[in-house]
Parts: sequence; C-alpha cells; structure tokens
Amino acid sequence: MSNIRLKTKITLGVLFLYIMLLVVSVLGYYYLSRLNEKAKIILKDNYESVEYAKNMLVALEELPQHRDSAIQLFNSSLHRQQANVTEQGEMRATAAVAAAFSRVAQDSAYAPADIAAIKKNIYIIMDLNMAAIVGKNEKVKMAADKALLYIAIISGVCFLVGLTFVYNFPGYIANPIHELTEGIKGIADKQYSKRLHFKSGDEFGELATAFNTMAQRLDEYEHSNIARIMFEKTRAEAIISSLKDATIGFDTRNTILFVNTQALQLLNMQEKDLVGHPAEEAGKYNDLLKYLVNNQENTPLKIVVDGKESFFTREVADIKHEKERIGYVVILKNITAFKEQDIAKTHFIATISHELKTPLASSDFSLKLLEDDRVGQLSTEQKELVDSLKQDNRRMIKIVSELLDLSQVESGNIQLQPQPVAARQVVEYALDTVQKQASQREIAIVPVVPESLPLIVADVEKTAWVLVNLLTNAIRYSKPKSQIDLQVTAAEGNVVLFSVRDHGKGIPAAFTDRIFERFFQVPGVRSAKGSGLGLAISKEFIEAQGGHIGVTSEEGKGSTFYFTLPTA
Repeated sequence: MSNIRLKTKITLGVLFLYIMLLVVSVLGYYYLSRLNEKAKIILKDNYESVEYAKNMLVALEELPQHRDSAIQLFNSSLHRQQANVTEQGEMRATAAVAAAFSRVAQDSAYAPADIAAIKKNIYIIMDLNMAAIVGKNEKVKMAADKALLYIAIISGVCFLVGLTFVYNFPGYIANPIHELTEGIKGIADKQYSKRLHFKSGDEFGELATAFNTMAQRLDEYEHSNIARIMFEKTRAEAIISSLKDATIGFDTRNTILFVNTQALQLLNMQEKDLVGHPAEEAGKYNDLLKYLVNNQENTPLKIVVDGKESFFTREVADIKHEKERIGYVVILKNITAFKEQDIAKTHFIATISHELKTPLASSDFSLKLLEDDRVGQLSTEQKELVDSLKQDNRRMIKIVSELLDLSQVESGNIQLQPQPVAARQVVEYALDTVQKQASQREIAIVPVVPESLPLIVADVEKTAWVLVNLLTNAIRYSKPKSQIDLQVTAAEGNVVLFSVRDHGKGIPAAFTDRIFERFFQVPGVRSAKGSGLGLAISKEFIEAQGGHIGVTSEEGKGSTFYFTLPTA
C-alpha cells in the first residue's frame, strides 16, 4: 500500500465509499422488491377471491328481480373464483357452490335450501381467504422487520466504516501538506536544518525527498558563502567609515544599521549604543539624533564640534532592493566653509553699503546746493544734467539702503518690534507716503478697510514699508489715469490679508515663482528705478513676522500682490 501512487489511493478511497453506498442501495432494493411481490400475491390469491365471493352474494340478492343478469353476474364471478383457488378447502367449497347454483339456474322454482347452501359455501370461501390474508400479512410483516434489521445492521456498519474513512483519509492527505508548509516556512526563516520524513512511497514521499535535498543544498550554500559574506560586510563597513560626511543608516522600522566615525563624533555616542537599537530608543538622550529622525526639514543645522560652531545640511537617500524600499541613509554634509563665505559676503555688502551711503548723501546735498539760485544761475541744459544726476543719486541711495536692509536680514540682525496694531494705521501710513507719486500719474488708489477688522501683531514701520513697496510697484507698472485696489480683509486661520491689485501688463506665468528672488526683474519691463531687491526684502520682513507673501497675475490684465499677518 505504501508504494501505491497518491492518485490511485484517492481513487480507491472514493471507490470504497461508492461500493458501500451501492451495497446499501442493492440490499434495500432487494428487500423492498420481496415485500412488493408478497403484497401482490396476497392481492391476487386472496383479495380477489373475497371480491368474487362478494359479487356472487350480490347476484343472489338480485336473482328474484333480475334473474337473467343475476345469473350472468354469478356465472362470471364463479368462473373467476374457480380459476383462483389457492387455499386448502377452497376447492371443495367452490365446487359445492357451483353444484347448487347449477340447480338454481336450471329451475326458476328453485328450492330455498340450494340458496342457503350457496351462501354457506360462499362464506366458507370468504373466511378461508380472509384467514389467509391475515396469516400472510403476519409473514410479510415479519419479513419487513427482518429486512429493516438487516438494512439497519449493514447501514450501521457502512456508516462506521465510512466515518472512519472520512475521518482518517483527509488527514492522510492534509498532514503531509501541513508538514510541508511548516518546512517551507522554516526554510524561509533560514532554518536549513529542517527535514521531512514521509514513510509512504507515493508523491508525498518523492516530495519529501526533493525537499530534503533542497534544504541540504541550501544549508551547504549558506555555509559556503559565510566567509564571502563576512568579507563583503567588512569591506562595506570600511567604505562607510571612510566617508567624509557623517552617515547613519536605518531600516524601514527606524532601527540603526550602521554609523560611521564622523557621525559618532557628532553624536558623541558609542557604536554599541547605536547599531541594532531603534532610533527612538537611542535618541531619548540625544537631541541631535532625535532631530535627524523626526524632522524632515532641510534647513542648515548648527552643531558645536570641538568648541567651534559648524554648519551641516541634512540629506536623505533611500535604500532600495528590486524597487522595494528597505531602508534609508541620513547624510550630514559639512557646509561650514560655505556658510563662512556667505557671512563674509553679507558683512562685505553691509560694509560697502555703509561706506557708500555717506558720500552719496553728501553728493545729494551738493546737487541741492547747485539748484540754489544763490550759488549761481544754471542754464537749461545744466538744470537737466543736475536733475538727471539727482535721480541717479537718489536711485543709488535707495539701492544702498536696500542692500543694508538685506544684509541685516541675512545676518539675523534685523530688529522687529511686533505689537498689536490696527490694520488701518498701516494702510494710512502707506497711503500718505505714495499719495504724491500716484497723483503725479493721476492714478486713483481705492482702499477698502472694514472697521470690524481685528488687530494684527506687526512691526508698523516694516509692514508699512512692505505695503509702500507693493503700492509703488503697482503705480510704476500701471497706466496713467488707472485705478489701484487696496483691500484688507480677515481670512481663515486667524490672519488678516492685505492685497494690492493693479490693472497693468501683468506678469507672465513663467516668472511668478521667481518674482521674490533677489535682483530678479521680469524681462522686457526693466525699470530704471528698480533694483530687484524690494520684493525680496518684503518677503523677508513678512515671513520674519510669521506671515506669508505671494502674487497672482494674468498677463495683460494686471497683478495682485498680497501678504498675511497673524491677528493679535
């Protein structure tokens, strides 16, 4: 049996169940057929004789009134009875009935004794058949009981055998499959010592042999590659340690996989306290590690290394295997040299701007003196030259002032004095500043400032400077005799929105994202009075106060510059 194929075993099992069902069906059919035959015999042998006897009695009753039809009915029933004699004594009684009826049929003046004899023998026939029916019925009942007993016994045996088969046979199929599943899971967990032991010689036995061969080869392969894997691991660790930038590797669950020497120095921790530990656990007592894991911003970090402030940028690189993310690497790049250069550049701009401001102011004063008639009369051409020099000088003074503001912003020395203030106060301050310039071009500024606006937290001077800058730009790029809309509204998020809308040429969509960059001016609309710093400084002022600045524009239909400030 152990060498029979699995398919054959399943076929034999199903065939076995089929044979048991067939045995029960044939046995039941056999006994039911026998009972049916016996019931037919009772019906034919005895019940029909009783029926014939009843018909003869009915004919005798009708004999005085309907002699011919009664004789015909009696003869018909008598002939049938004579052909259906089955019980002992029934033949004699039937013959007596026939003899007596022949006399009655020949003579219409029959003797009453003949009628009495006929009835007596008919009753004898009926009694014999009724007694036979009762006796045969008992035998049929006994046969039925015996058949039920046999069917019950055989059905019970078949049920027990079938139940045992159904209970054991699925296990015969399922148990090896379960063992195979567990073995495969063990192999997946690199438990190459797993083996399957099936005693059968069917497909399961072949499967166990193949599985054991596979596990053995995997085990051999695993052990044969340990040395090479260890070598590759050592080489990878050497490469990571030689990286100049601080590098920390994590898996998808934020467990630390590796840390190079530079990162250990920055974190001021030992490798054994980091590698293999969850980042959350290791970062409980290290703010820098906690920041690197939880913060996704790319702003420069200031870290004190060996008593000196150093600046680093945080970069994240995903580790993928067959397009699946299996971890990531955090790299801290040292940008201290670049930061120092940037600070030096800021200081240089501040110094140069400050040094230029004094001679520029002096030259502006000298130009004013040239316009004074007490110094001397100027010709028309001289006045034009002086006026041109004044405009250039004032433009230079404005640029120098903006460069000074920019250097303050970059160095972090900008001094803000935020306080609760009414938005209307900022608007009135700005309107007073630009009203003369707007009147010269006959441009109407239409302010809409509701009385119900909440107070804002802002530096009045710096915020008014931003609004003046936006209004000045709007005046500069609007057509003469046009209109500028200045609107202040309360917006969602507990902020107040300031917006300045002009009806000029607008800004091409390609340049709206760069409009707040330093020294940037839209190509084709360069103004002799602009330096490209005003919007950049405005952006720094607004963001330093916790607000946001932006622009929406449609070419040919004008622009809307806006900024928000938090409410008090």
